[in-house]
Amino acid sequence: MFSNFAFTIFNESIDNYHLKDDVYQDFTNPYPADSIEHLLYRKNWIDTVQWHYEDIIRNPEIDPKDALILKRKIDASNQDRTDLVEYIDSYFLSKYQSVQVKSEATINTESPAWAIDRLSILALKIYHMKEEVSRIDASEEHKAKCHSKLGILLEQKKDLSQAIDQLILDIENGNKYMKVYKQMKMYNDEELNPILRGKK
Repeated sequence: MFSNFAFTIFNESIDNYHLKDDVYQDFTNPYPADSIEHLLYRKNWIDTVQWHYEDIIRNPEIDPKDALILKRKIDASNQDRTDLVEYIDSYFLSKYQSVQVKSEATINTESPAWAIDRLSILALKIYHMKEEVSRIDASEEHKAKCHSKLGILLEQKKDLSQAIDQLILDIENGNKYMKVYKQMKMYNDEELNPILRGKK
């Protein structure tokens, strides 16, 4: 199933990031540039780095100048994340372009790649909740609460994985069709963001 395949790559990315656990470490993609594995690994690496950006920027003692630099990095990361989702959807569009769509076929509320995006974030939540469950310096009450939350996350992973696989199967069989909208984010565009436009 595609969801298990993707989740395995997400976990590989997360594990590799945490070997150094440094948002400024060099990025190396172990998969060929023209492969879906490459896109999935890159997608999760972006999510993993941004997860830790979000931790850092919430430090109440962070220098305002450093916080502004980090905010810019988070903005760029969000744009990269959106771009990768669209690349992943392009993979599915290409793969199923010759499928004969049935007359009664319906469209899904989200594309496969946006559902996979949620699975990537969920992989990070599970990883870090497992860390909390096994924290030596945490109270038993804290670990018990996190263990309960971990159970919910794992159930969510099961349900989301099933939904992703069903959606892909429905597209493959012509029961659903893909219609991808470019996200058209406005805040980084000098022509669409009035603040940036005014600075030109």
